[in-house]
Amino acid sequence: MSGHPEALRAENIVKRFGQVTALEGVSISMRQGEILGILGDNGAGKSTLMKIITGFQPPTSGRLIIGGQEVALRSVDHARELGIECVYQDLALVGGLSIYHNLFLNREITYKGPFRLLNNEAMRQAAIERLGEIGVNIPSVDLEVERLSGGQRQAIAVARAVGGASRILLLDEPLAAMGAREAGAIIDLILRLKQRGDLAIAMIMHNYAQTLDIADRIILMQRGRITYEKESAATSVQELMDIVRREYRAMRAA
Repeated sequence: MSGHPEALRAENIVKRFGQVTALEGVSISMRQGEILGILGDNGAGKSTLMKIITGFQPPTSGRLIIGGQEVALRSVDHARELGIECVYQDLALVGGLSIYHNLFLNREITYKGPFRLLNNEAMRQAAIERLGEIGVNIPSVDLEVERLSGGQRQAIAVARAVGGASRILLLDEPLAAMGAREAGAIIDLILRLKQRGDLAIAMIMHNYAQTLDIADRIILMQRGRITYEKESAATSVQELMDIVRREYRAMRAA
């Protein structure tokens, strides 16, 4: 992946909340056509790092370089303008709305004119095309989201994010609480997105085995720092578990 263009680089990111330091000098890079797995226990700083990359929170110090330019993200909308999208665990879907309305939530296609009436047919056709492009098989885009399975809802949330993501796609526990079949379908979707070659994808994960199967490279975060980084093919579940065990024993001894 070293030959692929760099989509994002974070340098020495620090984030403090009063006396609490959530991130302490975190540096990462993401390249187009690469999947980065971000591992770590609750409280390790994973979600804080994601919120900084998506413009939800500013860093206390450090730099973000996006597409080769240093950027101070002002908001989530600013990050989206730069091609950064995120799918959180709650998916932010509206159960009573159709699939195609959810795909264009807050980005509705409207007719020209003073009243901005919804162009439902344009959104419907665009939804069919978008889902087809990334290989999401849904019986009908007219279905209400609340009638979909967990895996189908995750796929819709990812498809919505992909519609706005031109550089970076962040996924927060995309396989959480899924059975093997549904998880397999989402993994296939993520790998198809990788094959496009224009997206840098990062996944916050807890399952080491799944992460090593999907990601090209992994980082392990502990207590607000990156303590381990390696190509997935060069490490193992056992090695990762040994690192976590040593950290746990050291903390208990202290």
